[in-house]
Amino acid sequence: MDLGIRGKKAFICGSSQGLGLACARSLAAEGVNITLNGRYKEKLADTVNTLRETFPEVEISAIAADLTQAQGRELILATLPQIDILVTNNAGPAPGALDEWDEAALLAAMNANFIPAVQLIRGWLPGMQSRRFGRIINITSAMVKSPHYMMGLSTSARTALTAMCKAISREVAADNVTINNLLPERIDTPRQEFMLRRLMAKEGIDRHEARRRNAMSIAAKRYGLPEEFGAACAFLASQQAGFISGQNLQLDGGSYEGLI
Repeated sequence: MDLGIRGKKAFICGSSQGLGLACARSLAAEGVNITLNGRYKEKLADTVNTLRETFPEVEISAIAADLTQAQGRELILATLPQIDILVTNNAGPAPGALDEWDEAALLAAMNANFIPAVQLIRGWLPGMQSRRFGRIINITSAMVKSPHYMMGLSTSARTALTAMCKAISREVAADNVTINNLLPERIDTPRQEFMLRRLMAKEGIDRHEARRRNAMSIAAKRYGLPEEFGAACAFLASQQAGFISGQNLQLDGGSYEGLI
């Protein structure tokens, strides 16, 4: 299927690895010109070079900037005054418990997983509306709909973003601008390696057993593939997805037990 987005411009937050990179690869495969983002210039440069070898027909660039800093966001918006597709993404806070969630921790979570996305949307949304095409896709978490205690900080900030974007989505749908959220659970990325190490230390088990337990927690009894996640992102960015907005798409191997 031709997704009708060849030649469009996309900015993908936090895309030097993991879910952001998976989205970047899928968009590039559709002929989208992509700009990657991360905090580390050398890592970004390596990723850009690899993608250029794989997708020589598209324009691939990068902006090294910290999304949690106003200066970083200002640099991004000044460098890219116009885009068609925005994929927001950022690492979440470490797992924790209520006694650790003081005011500083709460503010840090919002500054990582809520404020950057909203400020980038504010910067680019008017242009999308005037050109009558825009696709905004937020990478959030399955725990937005199924909160877990230890991930309360991350879940809360991402839920705030979900609510904000739902409100905005109704106002911009008539301009052919859609806003949707991808809710991953156990996608096989470096983030899962971090979670494996935590489980190994907590339970005194080896990596094989930790990975088996995590996989068995998913209804599909396996980890999700980054390529599967990226494909979902590319579809939500497509011309064909123009009637889908304000939605939460779960990529969790069928694990969610609710109806809505």
